[in-house]
Formats: sequence, C-alpha cells, structure tokens
Amino acid sequence: MRDGGRVSAAIEVLTEIETRHFPVKMALKRWGDAARYAGSKDRAFVSGLVLDALRRKRSLGWMMGDASPRGVTLGVLGFVWAWTPDRIGEAAAEEHGFGALTDAERERLSNPVSLDGAPAPVAGDYPDWLEARLARAFGADQAVEMRALSERAPVDLRVNTLKTDAERAAKALAPIHAAPAGILPNAFRIPAPAAAERTPSVEAVPAFSKGWFEVQDLGSQIAAAVAGDVKGKQVLDFCAGGGGKTLALAAAMGNTGQIFAHDSDARRLADTIRRSQRAGVRNLQIRSPIEATPLKGLEGKIDVVFVDAPCTGAGTWRRHPDAKWRLSPDQLAKRQIEQDSVLEDASTFVKAGGRMVYVTCSLLTDENEDRVAGFLERHPEFTVKPIALPGVTHVTPEGYLRLTPYRAGTDGFFAAVLERSSYTP
Repeated sequence: MRDGGRVSAAIEVLTEIETRHFPVKMALKRWGDAARYAGSKDRAFVSGLVLDALRRKRSLGWMMGDASPRGVTLGVLGFVWAWTPDRIGEAAAEEHGFGALTDAERERLSNPVSLDGAPAPVAGDYPDWLEARLARAFGADQAVEMRALSERAPVDLRVNTLKTDAERAAKALAPIHAAPAGILPNAFRIPAPAAAERTPSVEAVPAFSKGWFEVQDLGSQIAAAVAGDVKGKQVLDFCAGGGGKTLALAAAMGNTGQIFAHDSDARRLADTIRRSQRAGVRNLQIRSPIEATPLKGLEGKIDVVFVDAPCTGAGTWRRHPDAKWRLSPDQLAKRQIEQDSVLEDASTFVKAGGRMVYVTCSLLTDENEDRVAGFLERHPEFTVKPIALPGVTHVTPEGYLRLTPYRAGTDGFFAAVLERSSYTP
C-alpha cells in the first residue's frame, strides 16, 4: 500500500470507532480482515496512526480546527509524525488517497495553532468530566502528567528467574534491542517505536517459548514486588486474570510455599494455566469459580493476599487510548463498588500478622486512596504498612506506591499494603 491508502484506512477505522463505538482492537481487526492485501508494514502504519490519533484526539482537533477523524489524522501526520504539508498533500492526491487538502487544512498544517489558550481537557486530551478528578490526583503536575499519558509506550519484559537470570536473558534479548529498564534488576525495556513502525516481535525470540521472560510493564512488575518477601509463604492472587502478576509472584517465591490463583471469571484463568506451565511454576494451585466454594479452607490462613482490583485502567491510556473516551461516570462508579466488594471478600483470607496488597492500574484517587480509606474505616484491624522497595522512590507520604508515565516512565499504578493485626472468624 502507498501512504495515501494507508492514511485513508486509518481514517476509515477511526470513523468506525466514532460512529459505531467499536473498541480499537475490534475496528483494526475488521479492517485487517477486509484488507487481505495489506502487509505487516501496512498494518503497523495504520495501527500506529489510529492509536496516535486516539491518544491526542482533542488537542489535534483543536490545532486543526476540525475534530473529525480526517482532521485528527491530518494532525497526527503534521504535528506528531512531522510530515510536511507537501508530503501530506502528495499522499492525499494518490490513487486510493483521502482527497485533496483544503485551503483551511493546508493553512493549519503550515501554521500550527498553539494550545496555550485551549481548555485543560483539550490540551491534556481527556473528557471534560474527568477534570476535577485528575486535578485532585495530580495537582500542579496535571498538565505534564496528561501529556506523558498521551505518548507511545515502550514494551517491558520481566526475566523469569525460575528459568534463567538477567545476564543470560540480556544476551537472548539483544537482537530485539532490549536493555535493562532500571529500578528492578530483572526488568528489560524495548523503547517505544518511531512513527509508522512497530516494536520487534518478542514472541519471535527463541527464549520466549522457553519461558525465559514475560511481557509485563515495569509498573506492573514493581506493583508485584510490593508484596515483599514471599518465599515459603502462602500467597493468594485473588484477581489473577491472565496471570501476569501471578507469575511474577511465583518467580519471587522460587517455587517455594504455595500460590493460589483465583478469578471471578474462569475463562481468564485458562491463560494463567498455560503461561505458568511455560514459566516452570510448580507451586501453583488454580482455584476456579467453576467450583462451588473454590477458596473454602483458606479463610484466615494466607500470609499475602494480592488484590489486583478491577478498575478503569486509566493508568494504561498510553496503550489503550480508546478506553479514556469510552469511560463514563457511571462506569467509574461501578468500578468503585466492585473494588469495595473485592477488598471485603479478599480480606477474609488474610491471617493475623499477614498482609493484603491492593493494586490498581488507575490514576484516579476515587479508585485508590478513597477505596483504601473506606476499607480501613470499616476494618480497624488493618493498618497501612508503608511501602519500602530498594530503588523505588515513588511512594506517597501515606506510604502508598503511585507510579505514572511522567514520574516513573511506567504505566500508571497504585499499590497499598495493609497489615492485619488480628483475625476473628
């Protein structure tokens, strides 16, 4: 495909997302299924253009004076990918192109409009209704935090110490240009790709099939490490999902003790089983909700209960930019109810002297500090155990972990460790 056809495809996908409310993955898949002629580079181009448009939809629409899929796409080409107006005009005029530039479009591309006078939600690329919540979370840093959340994200990897070590993994990862990510010794990073390019295939590395490493954001790895010393312990991953943090916890345990993986959706646990086998985990028990009482007998007996709670995913908007435009106040309220419920249920398994780790991949105080505060009011037998991890400086005065793309170069994560002083059945 030539550039004109690729840009036209991106505009088509964005139009489907806007008019039919498809998630971006579904819209891209629908286009890919229909465009059998498109090669891997074409797909990477279209996907990258669509995601960049969604990351900065409001600011680019403001700069172009046109918030339509076409206007925002032209804004990406001119202001993010640094195409000249002439290059954009040439692509527009190609066969299968997207139509000649108007005088107004060429003027905007040639003389960019400043965002200085734009409302904060426009300049920061988020819905208006989130303004007060984000201001509460970030204070004076709100503008820079939201700009960082609109950038492309790197691909992070976690070395699986059940199979190898960082030195051997580094050699295996050299062909895809992965380098130490910092903070954690077993974390590696592939930088975010340039415009119209894609990250090298991690699965193509032979060591991947051997279970030497897992794709996992550095923030997620740090959140798992918050659990502390888990060797020889009884650990319950209460919302295990696909098993990313389950595997990180299992590696930290070194196949000692026992780790239980549970999720309210049994289908999600299928990935946990498959991935744990590849990773060489031997101390895992899957507790599926298919069973009538999957966690019976564990009440008050667990050293560490890990709660990766359901949330809005606001901390992952770099990777899933369509999610911020689909989020609504009602959905946020529903998540808070779910979080309170999960905390209540999970806490019953924490033994006296044990701890519960509450984690979200959200930036919103509503889902983080507020949920913890409410839980502590209802449960005076729990207290905050301030987080202390070597090399991790992103800890709030209250002792909570708060990671953001701007502050830590990771996805947004929150974690709190709550220690139990006594247990009454």
